[in-house]
Amino acid sequence: MDVLVIAIPSEHPGGLDAALGQHFGHCDIYTIVEARDGKILAVRTLPNVPHQQGGCMAPVNHLAGNGVNVLIAGGMGLRPLMGFQQVGVQVFHGSGAPSVGHAVQAFLMGSLPAFSTEFTCGGGK
Repeated sequence: MDVLVIAIPSEHPGGLDAALGQHFGHCDIYTIVEARDGKILAVRTLPNVPHQQGGCMAPVNHLAGNGVNVLIAGGMGLRPLMGFQQVGVQVFHGSGAPSVGHAVQAFLMGSLPAFSTEFTCGGGK
């Protein structure tokens, strides 16, 4: 199995113990987790890019350009969700997780739902 590169919007300072950022495009930092066969191989952080109103694709392209193929998010608008689908990044809903590490473990166990339009918000919050 290939290495999964998972991005999770995080509160500072990022890492597995950090709280999830509630909206992917407005977080300050992403925790990036590399995993294979259900095991975490590496953890690092990646700063977000500036997010201007209507500029939802900037974070999408930033993550895709950094090799991310899975995103675990608590909230996002429909436009970036569609953008992630277009660039081949799978998005999962992880808003109930108490930490980044818990969200990653839930994903690796297959218990996070795919992010669907029912989870989207109006953006800007």
